[in-house]
Amino acid sequence: MDGPRETRRNAATVAPATSGPPRHVARIAVLRASRLHGDTRGKRLFSSRPHPTHRCCCALASHSTGILGSPNCSPIAALVLLVVLAVCRRQEPRRGLDPRGFSVPYLVEFTKMSFLFKSSNGAATEKNLTLEEQRGKINELRKELGEHPSAEIQDFLSDASLSRFLRARNWNVQKASKMMKSAVKWRVAYKPEKIHWEDIEHEAETGKIYRADYKDRHGRTVLVLRPGLENTTSGKGQIKYLVYSLEKAIMNLTEDQEKMVWLTDFQSWTMGSTPLKVTRETVNVLQDCYPERLGLAILYNPPRIFESFWKIVKPFLDHETYKKVKFVYSGDKESQKIMADVFDMDKLDSAFGGKNPASFEYNIYAEQMRADDMKMSCLRSSNGHVSAHKEAIDGESDASSEASFYSGTESPKHEEGGSLPKNG
Repeated sequence: MDGPRETRRNAATVAPATSGPPRHVARIAVLRASRLHGDTRGKRLFSSRPHPTHRCCCALASHSTGILGSPNCSPIAALVLLVVLAVCRRQEPRRGLDPRGFSVPYLVEFTKMSFLFKSSNGAATEKNLTLEEQRGKINELRKELGEHPSAEIQDFLSDASLSRFLRARNWNVQKASKMMKSAVKWRVAYKPEKIHWEDIEHEAETGKIYRADYKDRHGRTVLVLRPGLENTTSGKGQIKYLVYSLEKAIMNLTEDQEKMVWLTDFQSWTMGSTPLKVTRETVNVLQDCYPERLGLAILYNPPRIFESFWKIVKPFLDHETYKKVKFVYSGDKESQKIMADVFDMDKLDSAFGGKNPASFEYNIYAEQMRADDMKMSCLRSSNGHVSAHKEAIDGESDASSEASFYSGTESPKHEEGGSLPKNG
């Protein structure tokens, strides 16, 4: 029979999300996970030489700070994740996997990706506002932000962009303002619109990321990702190419679309294909700087454990969020129907079950990207000449205006062109 101390532990694991610090919940979760392995009192859990499974759980807890500290995920969700990970860890040898080579942090980052498809607002349900109420929130946010002296940034601060950041913060103007100011700081430092093909052409040689020459049935731009074809070791270069690809994909969206489709092929992918740091920065750049841009993600032939973990977090996601991620396997006819529902099979690559025999051709894609660069330069020139003239006349006023725009936010830390902002 459980004693008072044990009763308190059990109560702590089912307490509401606001009942205690995440680290406390993580410690309890690891303790309970350890009991699955016969350590009933957890004596070896926090010892100097814990069992490998315990080290696995502790590593997960340390890498789960982003999840546990996020308003999108309750401690109960983190508890479920931790415990099931321990179970999977125990089952690995039976599945022919090497426990020592199993990278828990990658699964954590994959789980964090689930929250890219929902509003990062911390509320149980997203607010449903009328068009008039949405317009009022947009006007309120614009007033909160003020004007930025850069014409390029002012172009970024469109009504559509403000609406996306507001949706990402469940229409909370103050939170959306803070998030957008951080994103603007990042854009000013990183200058994503000024990245040219010549800056990243070596990253594209294997076709690890490219914009497909077809759209889905809803007219959304399709970005193909093949992480197993990684050809460089520079994390900064890889993120730079990702940002370049995102900017060009957004530029090619039709006026009635603001989201894109990610088609990720896991052929030849291993845990070592993508460094954990790059995985984290990918998550950060998407959720902090490009909110509400990812409409659908199709994972083609991913490790089966990915789908298992996605099912684990299903109870903590709304239906609309959950259905934005699809798992498709080339040997599964039922899952292949998903591709037919989303794409025109006559245009879809044969590598994804379509009838189009064409494959990625570097030289042809390079010409397309150079054309996109010219198009982007023309857009910047048409929007920026007024700002350039203004800056030449009144530089001091612009500096004051920019400082006023950033008021209330922390200065970002930049490393060789800027790093990703950390939003609250």
